[in-house]
Formats: sequence, C-alpha cells, structure tokens
Amino acid sequence: MLCALCFFAGPASAQGIQQTKGAFQDKFRQLDEVLPTPNTYRNASGQPGHDYWQQRADYVIAATLDEEARRLTSSAQITYHNNAPDSLEFLWLHLDQNIFRKDSLKELTDDFGGSGGRGPSASAPSSRSPARISFGELRRQQGMADGDYGFDITAVTDANGAPLSHKILDTLMRIDLAQPLAPGETFTFSIDWAYTIHEQKAVGGRAGYEHFADDEREGGNDIFEIAQWFPRMAVYSDYEGWHNKAFLGRGEFTLEFGDYDVTLTVPDDHIVAATGALQNPTDVLTATQQQRLIEAQTADRPVFIVTQDEALANESSQPTGTKTWHFVAENVRDFAWASSRKFAWDAQGYHQPDAAMKTVMAMSFWPKEGGELWRKYSTPAIIHTLEVYGRFSFDFPYPVIQSVNGPVGGMEYPMITFNGPRTKLQDDGDRTYTMAEKVFLVGVVIHEVGHNYFPMIVNSDERQWTWIDEGINSFLDSVAGYEWDPDMPWTRSLPRDLIPYMISSNQVPIMTQSDSILQFGNNAYGKPSAAFHLLRDTILGRELFDHAFKTFANRWKFKRPTPSDFFRTMEEASGVDLDWFWRGWFYTTDHVDVSLDAIYRLRLDTEDPDIDYTRRRQEELDKPIKVGVKLNEQEGIETWVDRHPDLRDFYDENDVYIVTNKERNKYHEFLEKLEDWERTALERAVAEDKNYYVLEFSNLGGLVTPIILELEFADGRSERRYIPAEIWRRNPHQVRKLIVLEKGDELTSVVIDPDWETGDANVDNNAYPRRIIPSRIESYKDKREGFTNRDIMQDIKTELKSDEAKDDADEDTP
Repeated sequence: MLCALCFFAGPASAQGIQQTKGAFQDKFRQLDEVLPTPNTYRNASGQPGHDYWQQRADYVIAATLDEEARRLTSSAQITYHNNAPDSLEFLWLHLDQNIFRKDSLKELTDDFGGSGGRGPSASAPSSRSPARISFGELRRQQGMADGDYGFDITAVTDANGAPLSHKILDTLMRIDLAQPLAPGETFTFSIDWAYTIHEQKAVGGRAGYEHFADDEREGGNDIFEIAQWFPRMAVYSDYEGWHNKAFLGRGEFTLEFGDYDVTLTVPDDHIVAATGALQNPTDVLTATQQQRLIEAQTADRPVFIVTQDEALANESSQPTGTKTWHFVAENVRDFAWASSRKFAWDAQGYHQPDAAMKTVMAMSFWPKEGGELWRKYSTPAIIHTLEVYGRFSFDFPYPVIQSVNGPVGGMEYPMITFNGPRTKLQDDGDRTYTMAEKVFLVGVVIHEVGHNYFPMIVNSDERQWTWIDEGINSFLDSVAGYEWDPDMPWTRSLPRDLIPYMISSNQVPIMTQSDSILQFGNNAYGKPSAAFHLLRDTILGRELFDHAFKTFANRWKFKRPTPSDFFRTMEEASGVDLDWFWRGWFYTTDHVDVSLDAIYRLRLDTEDPDIDYTRRRQEELDKPIKVGVKLNEQEGIETWVDRHPDLRDFYDENDVYIVTNKERNKYHEFLEKLEDWERTALERAVAEDKNYYVLEFSNLGGLVTPIILELEFADGRSERRYIPAEIWRRNPHQVRKLIVLEKGDELTSVVIDPDWETGDANVDNNAYPRRIIPSRIESYKDKREGFTNRDIMQDIKTELKSDEAKDDADEDTP
C-alpha cells in the first residue's frame, strides 16, 4: 500500500536513489521502486490477477421516516460473503452518522482555520491570520448543540436472534465472531438502529433535511436527503486488509458491492427517489402517474410524472397515513434516498441499443425553488452525461439514474445524486437564475452522475486516494462540459486553469492521503484533471489515451483498482512509458515553466573559399556602423584618406576576403582526402544551403514536459513543432534542440506553448525575441467569474416590463 509519508522526505529521498555527485536528476527513472510489487491479485500489466477477489455484502433493510420528529428508525439483515483466502475473526462496519456526535474524532480534531474547511484557508505553518468565527460556523455550532446525533444501536444479533458481541469506536463498529469466518463462508446478522436527522444547512455533511418555513402548510415543509444512514460493511481488501480508518468528513467511502432490498415507509403525500428500481408503483403512484412513467420510457423529451403545479399543490397537504416504497438494487456499493411532498418529478428514457440494460430512466426531482432552471437542464444533463461517459468507459448497467434538488450541493450514490443550485424568487413573483447558477447546475449534474461510473462502478478507494475518483471524474465532466457548450465558463479543469495553484507553495502531492490534503479542490479535482487533459490532448493523443482509458474502465468495473493499477494499465494499453509523467504530476509539487533562453543561427562551413569568404564579407558588411563613425558622417567630418587620395593602395581596392588560388588549391586538396560518401554529403549540404537553428531551453519549474513550438518566418508563415518530454532525460535543467529549416526559411521568432496547453506558468519567457506581456499569471485567468453572478435574466425582465408599461401608457395617452 502506498502511504503519504513516502512523499514528504525531500527531493533526494523522494526520488528513491541518492545522488552523491553532481546535479543530475533522473526524472525518467522507472516508478517500480515506488509502486507495490505485482502479485497474483494485481499483476504487472495493471489487470486484476488470476487470483483477484473481493468481498460482498447483501442487505435487506426496512426504514420508517418520522417527519415531525425528523427521526429515522430502521432494521437490516446483512449477509456477508467471505471471498478472501483468509479466515476472519471479526467484522468491521462503518457508522458514519457518528461523525455528528459531539465527541467524535472529527469534532475533537478539526483544525479551526485549517483543513477542516471552516475559517481561514489552510496556509503555510509560518503564516498567521486573525482568528475569526463566521456566521456559518456559529450556526453549525448551534446546530450541533441543539441535537443529539449519531447512531442509536439497539440490537446486534445473529441469524438466530442471539446477541453478538460488538464494540463501537467512533465511526466504526467491530463485531466479534464466536468462530472465524472461513474462506467461502457467509455470515448473516441483523442490526436495529435509529438516529435523529440533522439540518444539513446548519450542521453540514453529505445528507440531512432542509426546512421551508415559508411554505403555506402549517409548520412548513422539509426535503429529506438520506445517506450514510445505515451500518455499512467496511472493505476487506488484498492490499490493506480491513479498511477501518475513521471517517473525518473529507475522505469519502470505499464499500463492498451487494444486492439491496429496501422498504421505506414515509408520509403518504411524499414522493421518494432512491437507489434501485421501484417495485410497487401501483401502491405508491396514482394511475395517471404510472401512465406518465410508461410514456416517459420512449419520450424524446422529459415527461412530468408529478407536474410542477401538482407539486405546488402538494406543499399545503396533510398526510393521512403512510406509504411504503419498495426498491431493489442489484450489485451496487451503497444506497441513498430522498423524500418530500415538495417534489416535481420528470423522466425520460435513455436508450443504449447494444447494452444489456437497454433503457435507462433518467429522472429529476425538485421543489418549486428549482423552477425553470431544473425543468430545462437537469434531466437533459443526465442523458448527456450517460452518452459521454459511456463512450469513454462502458454502457450504464443500472435501470435508473436520478438528480435530486435538496440541501446538499453535490453528492453521488448509486443511481441517485443530490444537487444544489436553484432559482431566485423576485419581488414580482418571477423566478430567475444567473449564468453562474446555470453553469453550476449543468456542471454538478454531469459531475455527480459521472460519479456513478467512478467510483460507484469502478470502485476505487476514496478514503485513501481521493484523486482516483474525483480527479478522473473532474476530467470527464470537463470533457462533457465542453461538449455540452464550450461557451459556458467552465473552470478548474485544464492545465491553464491550475497555474496559480501549481506555482503556490501551499500544496502537497496528489498522492497525499485524503484527510491531509491542504487545498482539496485544486489537489484532488483540478490538478489530476489538468494532468489527464495534458496526457490526452498533448502527450498521447486522443486515440491512444481513449483506448487506454477505456481499457482501464472495463478491466476494473465492479472491482477495486488502486493507483498502481491505473498507472500500469495506461502504459500497458497505450504502449507509452509514462513513469516520468506519473512521478512529476502525482508525486511532486513541481510545475511547468520552460524558458526559451536563446536562439543561435548556424550555417554550414563549406571549406570552399569562394563561398565561405563571400559569406564572411557579407557578415562584416551587415554589422552596424560604429557609432563614432556614424556621428562623424553626420557632422560632415571628412576622412584623412579622402582628403589625401594619394595615400590609397592595393588594400583599398581588395579587402582581406579576396580569394586566391592558394586557398582554392587547399580546398581541392581537402576534397581529395574525403571518402566518397563524405564528399557526396558535403556537396549536397552546400547545394541545399539549409538554415540551422539551435534553441536553448531552461526548465525553471522542475516538471519535465513536452515543448510545443510555434515557429514564425520572415515571409509571414508559421509552423508548429512538438518536442517530446524525453528531451529532458539526460539533463532536466537545460537542453538544446537543433532545428533544420529549408533555404529561405528565415526565423523571426519562436513561441513556446502558444495555446497554453501545457500550463506553462510564466509566459514572459516563452517567446524569443522577448515580447511585451500585458500581465503574467493573470493572462491565464478567466475574468468572467464575477460577471456570471449577475442576475441578467431578472434585469432584462424588469427592463422589458418597464418598457411594456411605458408603451401601454403611451397608447392610453390621447
């Protein structure tokens, strides 16, 4: 197993081999000394080995939601399958709701003003800033004080109902077995529990309820988004054993696959969205809703199952009892759900012609606060995501995929996602949204639905390596975003977007354990995405990258890959050695900054005096006139020899570059001494008279990278040249590159990385001759972010209404 401690020891030890003399660094050394040794579970090519195994856990759960008390009461029967070659003396389960206990490890260790995400941003140890508390943190502290949160475990029993010995440690529970669970055996047990659901906007987290006090219904309404709500089996893997690391709020969840049979009892006026396929629509939907759901399967556009007007009417209803919604999900790694009477619901079937799961129902659920923004964009964004991600990986294997608007800004679970953006209610009753909210909604739906592929199917270990799901998914969601509409202001996805982070000292390597990362978004989302864009569009090319990436996705779907499996598969399937790339981008904090320091123009020394002497005469004539001589001419000072012409002699008519037979004879003697092939090569070179340029580069950022050149010529033409990163293999600090051009191709300037695709941090040194640069890093940054928050939609509507009122008034005027 890779550990974060390996990557902070300093440059020499981080490289693995000590350099004792000189300044040489081998940035192309193989990564095998860092990666785990291949074995029969995970082989050297990046594939699952012939002895690969993983555990399985099946759940039958019954839960009841008490809306007034905001409390969930549940029971589960869990069947654990030991597919490991090891006997297990105990089982570990996650109790993630315990993170909200006042004595949880998270609450006791959160660094206020550090990595906890509250207060000032994480900064270098030497920096100091005033300690302050925000209103958001004040509200969170009050919310924590007002509730008694965490699991209330009331029973843990075996299949016969006998109590099982167990121990609760923070967000984990250990069940001690009376006898070891042998390889190939299963163990069935039951757990009863309850917990109070917290207010998400106050306390935070990835689930909870949101209260709408202004709704007409007495007491208001709630939206419940329920996740991490049941004791879940911890992973037991070949590379770590039990994954029993406490949940601290950031490192997300690595879980086992299994089948779920879940019944959810809620107020009878609620609509429920959940992981899995609904088994009893006739019990919970009206006949009209059932018919609409059937029509939606073949519709070209989303069809309302519950219309916006119907949802608005439901807001004022009072339940007369309860309904039980029954869902079944096969081969998933988690289960989440949402419930509210406020939901409008639309759906559209997405058809996969050659897939086992041919029709996937894309569905969205939102309250009136979602408005037109959700009606227009949520379900279409789901379908777009399935199209793009399917092209890069595999067909979607589940029957439904859902987007739910509630308190959680963005979170993913199998077949269901929680997404946050909404419209704003204006004084005139209209609901409008800004460009930023539109970008947020489309982007977050793509991102969270995309997570259904990574890590909900390609089941990586998020608790240890956040980037392997967030980074891969951020790369793919940006691909999907640019295919949706490239004019929308997407950010934090391309190398050019990450320059301020890449040059900052306040960063850690991508391969840092999740809970220790300083700038989480930049490190785990942005930088890996930038790396994959560079790898796809610049280093490998799309054909090689896409083939290799799809190979990885299909090798590891419904399995648990590690970073080494990804690195090895990408190299194996592309046929390109990428160890230098993984080492630089994932194991260091170097950045790209290549300087073009000088360009030298060379010409062939032919040894023929009639050619070489003529060139030297011309070179002398091309030199600038000496300043003193030029000033003398401007002042009209007559030279002595002009005043006394009798002093002129032979050398005034014949300069030192005159060719004599002595030089010509010497040249012919030189030719006679050459081998035939040497003479032929020289004669060809003289005839072609090509231009030779030597470009001198410095690597100032430390990160080895391809060099992309734009050559500009005197006749106005330009040409692109690509130099692979391997040019740095013998000297990662300075290199020279010879460029041979045809006769007449005279360089006027050269620019490095003209399209900003490598993320070169300093454009000042990218051109030779140097150019005037309006700004440095700022020239990379998109300044539109501040404009996207303007509610132009409302401003224009107000102006139009004002114009219409003015027109009406004019018409009424005699």
